[in-house]
Amino acid sequence: MKFTLSWLKEHLETDAGLDEIVEAMIAVGLEVEHVDDPAERLKDFTIGEVLAAEPHPDADKLKVCKVATKDGVLQIVCGAPNARPGIKVAYAPVGAYVPGIDLTLSKAKIRGVESHGMMCSARELELGEDHEGIIEAPAQAEVGQPVAAVLGGDPVIEFEVTPNRPDTNGVAGVARDLAAAGIGRLVTKAPEPAKGAFACPQKIGLRFPEGAADACPVFAGRLIRGVKNGPSPKWLADRLRAVGLRPISALVDITNLVTYDRARPLHVYDADKLKGEIHARLGIKGERFLALDGKTYEVDETMTVIADDSGVLGLGGIIGGEESGCTEETVNVFVECAYFDPLRTARTGRRLGIVSDARHRFERGVDPAFILPGVELATRLILDICGGEPSDVALAGEIPHTDRTVAFPPSEVRRLAGIDLPEEEIERILKALGFSVSRADPWLVDVPSWRPDVEGKADLVEEVARIAGFDRLPSAPLPPRQAVETGKLAPEQDRRRRARRALAARGLLEAVTWSFTDERHAALFCDGANWLRAKGLILANPISSELGAMRPSILPNLVAALQRNADRGRDDLALFEVAPVYAGDRPEDQETAASGARLSNPPRHWQGVAPKADVFTVKADALAALEAAGANVGQLQTAAAAPAWFHPGRSGVLRLGPKTVLAHFGEIHPRILKAMDVEGPVHAFEVFLDRIPPARARASKTKPALDAAALLPLTRDFAFVVDAATQAETLIRAVQGADKKLIARVALFDVYQGKGVPEGKKSLAVEVTVQPREKTLTDEEIEALSARIVAQVEKATGGVLRA
Repeated sequence: MKFTLSWLKEHLETDAGLDEIVEAMIAVGLEVEHVDDPAERLKDFTIGEVLAAEPHPDADKLKVCKVATKDGVLQIVCGAPNARPGIKVAYAPVGAYVPGIDLTLSKAKIRGVESHGMMCSARELELGEDHEGIIEAPAQAEVGQPVAAVLGGDPVIEFEVTPNRPDTNGVAGVARDLAAAGIGRLVTKAPEPAKGAFACPQKIGLRFPEGAADACPVFAGRLIRGVKNGPSPKWLADRLRAVGLRPISALVDITNLVTYDRARPLHVYDADKLKGEIHARLGIKGERFLALDGKTYEVDETMTVIADDSGVLGLGGIIGGEESGCTEETVNVFVECAYFDPLRTARTGRRLGIVSDARHRFERGVDPAFILPGVELATRLILDICGGEPSDVALAGEIPHTDRTVAFPPSEVRRLAGIDLPEEEIERILKALGFSVSRADPWLVDVPSWRPDVEGKADLVEEVARIAGFDRLPSAPLPPRQAVETGKLAPEQDRRRRARRALAARGLLEAVTWSFTDERHAALFCDGANWLRAKGLILANPISSELGAMRPSILPNLVAALQRNADRGRDDLALFEVAPVYAGDRPEDQETAASGARLSNPPRHWQGVAPKADVFTVKADALAALEAAGANVGQLQTAAAAPAWFHPGRSGVLRLGPKTVLAHFGEIHPRILKAMDVEGPVHAFEVFLDRIPPARARASKTKPALDAAALLPLTRDFAFVVDAATQAETLIRAVQGADKKLIARVALFDVYQGKGVPEGKKSLAVEVTVQPREKTLTDEEIEALSARIVAQVEKATGGVLRA
């Protein structure tokens, strides 16, 4: 919301300066965002007088002028056609910054003639749009006077309107708050009714089905005939430009003025273009209209429209239509002033993506009691500027009642806000803000129609406190600091933290992506689009068309992020994220996953190229995250049962038993990458942290004793010939089962198929670490252990020692 200082002073009689007004606005809760003070912006510019203007010797359109300035008589080269002796001008010295052309002046030679400064146009000083010639200041202006003091330049204040204060969407509302704060006296005038010269010939009405009458409970208007539309007078055009609006025509500019002045949007129609009754109703699906912004919009049965017998004219409370708009040929005008439901207006505006001053005010709530005064105010302005003869005011429906009375004990100010104020001061503040006060026991306070945010006594306390000043709150020292126990992480939080640290330690970079993803991509990482819909994961109102579904997996977001980086030249990257995934719309369908993805294209190096990431790399990532999160990785089983979005021959799962899957890992299926337009291969993993069984509570909080063996370990290598389909994990578990006390570690170090190994077989070689505990093992004991290992492997896999 913007307004000029002179505009404010039409409602507020005050001697306060700009700085004092801004400070008072901030104090009462009107947060000022920016102040544009021309006096400050134009401080380097002063009045000069042209003493002589001779043709430039080398340029037909340039003149060499002698100009009297505060710095003496200077020579300035100028190309303005109106540069002539005797006129007063806006002089810019060398070193001044000219805002309209974004230029800092320096001493220059123009076609060989020195120029010391510049004479400026209105556009160059951002005082108007005129750029045909230099500014001609009033003849009585004195050389050396500041330009801002002579040519005006009204300060513009911009502040943030909070949603609970719709009354401050108008300058009059701001003035009321400042008057209550003691900055001046409120002088806002009530609109003077204009007597109708004839009955309104334009029929109006409300056509809503039962249950929808609140969409537009009242519709008012009047016809004014014989108007003369055209450009607005200078004062009106300048005022609108100052707040960022483009003057269009007098009739339209008047409605914009009332919108900003009293927070009361109106609309004007060319009455000769209306066909039959003009009325408010719900739209009909398929109806279209061309709006004033040049776009065509389709309405539906949830939207309030203004229509006549020919169809839709505009969206109620949002935007009017082009076909019924006023032009310079308009002679008869119909002024409309109505009240529209804030929620329906907001939904319509969001659905169609229309942002307008009318929508901004209606969706926050306008003063319903200002409907008829709004018509009268607009009528007076039209008669003064455009002439014409008004009809009687026509009214359809009833003005909504906003009567609210709050029982208010004045002692609540002390109890809730901690401020001691005399009752007379509390009463003064409330009355200055427009409340009516009856000093019964408790007080009965009538809430004005323009304050829909005030519902109870706490709201009245807030009003009193903000006007009285929060700086009047008594100060009190904080109580002595007590030692408190430091916060502890819940097990789930600690698990996520440890998983993050482990993955970061393996060189992956943490990403933070949306909990939503592209609906097409989400369908690739679950059981399809129908599953997403059945589980309620499709968003009804997504913030973007590319974020239309809750993610069933983090991988689509990470894979897409890898490709975005690759498109920018970073194609050797590993990302991870620890965050929620969703298997449905119920709370129990959410679980935490630690997921990662690798796009591996190592750079060349004189020592050789580093190995690319593969399925075993992401398996190691998953195991590291699981181990850090507290899973007993020694008990995990590896199986080739990864979901369909992984490559079937290059993927697997880590599980506890046959049903509890703790992780997926492997290469993303080429079909998935093609559908996402990603250049692979991409290897990824998913670890489900919530599925990890909780650790058993220890009997003691002290650390267990160090289990360090006094005897040296020894190693033995075994190579077994097994069926080609046998998993190495099965063999490793068989070896470990031969003697769990003595065998400390089993590691696979060779897989071989070829010469010397029968067809359909393979050789698996493992290194077995034996850790004696009580005594050094004899050769006979070692041989016995080896025999048990061979027997156990043969029993579990059918394998035999390789010859």
